[in-house]
Amino acid sequence: MFVLGKVLEKFKRILKTATPRAFKTIWWIFKITATVSFAIFVLKYTGILTWISTWVSPVFSLFGLPGDAAMAYVSGYFINVYSCVAVISTLDLGVREITILGTMSLAAHAMVVESAVQQKTGTPIWYSFVLRSLGSVLLGLGLNWILPGRPEVVQASSLSLAEVPFFQLQGAFGPLFLDWLIGLIKLGLWMTCLIWALNILQRSLYEFGVMKAISRFFRPLLWLFGLPEKCSFLWIMANIIGLSYGSAAIFDELSRGNLNRRETHLLNTHIGICHSNLEDLLLFAACGGMWWVMLVARWAIVTILVWLLRAYYFLISSNSISKTKVE
Repeated sequence: MFVLGKVLEKFKRILKTATPRAFKTIWWIFKITATVSFAIFVLKYTGILTWISTWVSPVFSLFGLPGDAAMAYVSGYFINVYSCVAVISTLDLGVREITILGTMSLAAHAMVVESAVQQKTGTPIWYSFVLRSLGSVLLGLGLNWILPGRPEVVQASSLSLAEVPFFQLQGAFGPLFLDWLIGLIKLGLWMTCLIWALNILQRSLYEFGVMKAISRFFRPLLWLFGLPEKCSFLWIMANIIGLSYGSAAIFDELSRGNLNRRETHLLNTHIGICHSNLEDLLLFAACGGMWWVMLVARWAIVTILVWLLRAYYFLISSNSISKTKVE
C-alpha cells in the first residue's frame, strides 16, 4: 500500500505539471491547424486548388505518375495524408504509382503545420520546406528510375489548364462550410485527447525510469541513422504518432535541455521526411502501395542527409578549432 501510495502521488504530480504545458501546446497547434484548414477549404471551394493541381500536373510525368496524381499530392502537401488518400481512391493507379505517390506524400505532407512545429523546436521554417520538398522530389525521381515497370509514355492529366478556370465556386457554401466545421471540431477533440495523453506518457516514462531502457534498446538503430541515443523517445514518438500529435512531448523534451541545437537539427532532418510510419504508412499500403518500399526509401534518404549534416558540423567544428589554435 505504501508503494502504491507513492506511485499515485508521483502520478498526481505528473498530471499537475504536464497538463498546463500540454494544453498550451494543443491550443497553439489547433490555431495553426484551423487557420491552414480554413485557407485550404476556401481554395477548394473556389476551385483554386484544382487549378493549382492542374498547373503542376505536367511535372508528374518525371515521377512516372499521371497528371491527375497532382491533385492528390497537392492536397496532401498542404492538408494531410488523409486528403491525399481520399483523392487516390478516385484515381485508377497501379501498385507502382501508388508506391511512388505515397512515398512522396509521406515525405512532404501537412507542410505548413509541421514546419511550424519544427520551427518552434529550433529548425528554421525555410529549412523544413526546402528539405522536405526536395526530399519528396528526389524520392519520386529515384523510385521512378529504380522500380520496375517504368512506363514509356505517362498519361497526361484528364484536364488541360485552359479547361480549368482559376476561380469557380464548387457548390452551396453553407453545407460545405458546415462539413468543414464539424470535421475541424472532431479533429480538435481527437487532437486534445491524444496530445495530452502522450505528454502524460512521456513524463511518466521519465519519472519511473523507463526512458533509459528505451534509449539503450534503440541505440544501434539510431547510431545507424546518425542520431544521438538521447533522441530515442522523440524518434519513437515521431515515427508512431507524427509531428503534430507528438508536438507537446517534443516541446517538453527540448525544454529539459536534453538536446542541444545541433542534435535537435539532426533529429528534425530525420523526422521531417520520415515520420508517421504506422497509421499513415498503412493507409497508403491499404490503397495498394508497397509499404516496405515507402519506408526503406525514406530511411535511406534521411540517413544520407543526416550523415552529410554531421559531416558539415564536423568540418565547421574542426575549422573553428584550427582558427583558435592559430590565434
